[in-house]
Amino acid sequence: MNANEVLEQRLDEMEVKLTFVDDTVQALASADASLSQRIAGLERALRELRGELSAMRVAQADDPHSEPPPPHY
Repeated sequence: MNANEVLEQRLDEMEVKLTFVDDTVQALASADASLSQRIAGLERALRELRGELSAMRVAQADDPHSEPPPPHY
């Protein structure tokens, strides 16, 4: 094998590796976008649940200290 053939073989190998790296980067970018959307949805759901919990607390009792003690006291 002469020097040109060796260089051509190495170039071919590098092109294959670069294609693999490019595919991997694209797959990771897609996964990142998907996870970002899921996280945003979970954050919205958490805000809604916090609001509902706060509303339930207000609706159940104005002041927990004003409730009578449990019967065993």
